Amino acid sequence: MEVTAIADAKRFSPIRSIGRNVDIPSISNPPIEATAVPTRRHCSERFLETIKPFDRVVLVSHVNPDPDALASMMGLECLIRNKLPGKTIILTVDGIIARAENQAMVKLLAIPLVPVSHVNIDESTAIVMVDSQPFTGRRASEAARPHAVLDHHETPGCVEGVPFQDIRPQFGATSTIVTGYLLEQNLGVTPRLATALLYGIDSETTGYPREACSQDDGALIWLFPRADKDLLARIKNTRLPQSYFATFHHALSNAYIYEDVVFSWCGPVPQPDIIAELADFFIRFEKVTWSVCVGVFDKNLKISARVSAVGLHSGEMLRHVVEGLGNAGGHDKRAGGQIVLVDDSPETIEATLQKVRERLLVELEVEESSGQRLLDARPAIPS
Repeated sequence: MEVTAIADAKRFSPIRSIGRNVDIPSISNPPIEATAVPTRRHCSERFLETIKPFDRVVLVSHVNPDPDALASMMGLECLIRNKLPGKTIILTVDGIIARAENQAMVKLLAIPLVPVSHVNIDESTAIVMVDSQPFTGRRASEAARPHAVLDHHETPGCVEGVPFQDIRPQFGATSTIVTGYLLEQNLGVTPRLATALLYGIDSETTGYPREACSQDDGALIWLFPRADKDLLARIKNTRLPQSYFATFHHALSNAYIYEDVVFSWCGPVPQPDIIAELADFFIRFEKVTWSVCVGVFDKNLKISARVSAVGLHSGEMLRHVVEGLGNAGGHDKRAGGQIVLVDDSPETIEATLQKVRERLLVELEVEESSGQRLLDARPAIPS
């Protein structure tokens, strides 16, 4: 059971502010006297009320879930198991666990994931979507409408008709929202759960400038002493396969600079998350403001964008670039998108890649003629 007694939860004011000033569908209350003071219910209470009538709860997220999505599902499992005992709770995976660190997280924290395609949904099942929204192009199927959505992304989804919505784009991580739910319900966390939530928030709020708010920082402060730091270090420093370094080599060899934009062709990649990792890598180059990496995985052209300054709305930019070709979205500083290829022939890939590059440079008002290789060719060291 993922709960331990805590004596200091009520004294932790930064995180207990989580849940205020957020748009949640109104729930009718009985009329009250004009002199009475209404009691404001926590978001966690409204969430629990929404799923209470159901026998089963299925937790879903976006395709290829990341640490924030995984930790959010774990936190909600703890909340439901302790506040609504007796329900069957299923944590699902859509796609694959791609990045090496994410695989280590699932293994070392023993997260019991079931492929979402193997789960039967009936009238007794509540679907809870975390770290994503319906119809944003981030799921393999949108056949089943969720009963609750918790997310922090700016990308607008179609949440019409969803009974419970807690969408806070000012937050750096969905795990922060879930941590707030646990504290609202006076639930503590085991080292296992604290490690997951800490990593979920940390992985979303790294980089500079940080995309985080005071609630994210408050959650990190509360979780840190409760987490297993040795276990967290093992997750963050997991061993990497040779294909990881081969992809970095390909991306560096095919990186071009267009004024303050670095554009890298990563080629066919062994797993899709490495494209985002490369975008994080290139944005640290001192001469660029934008980093855009493109690769192919499973007949999809995957795109990741990063920006080194606030207020440039990378998610909006990338949506314009792929409009009519695919889908995209994200945050102010980080964005991702994909284009489904009609086939994976070199000709199709090259034509699509060229169109993306041209649209990107037009959107950013950068001259294509300014392009030059990031690195000159280097002679091989004799064996």
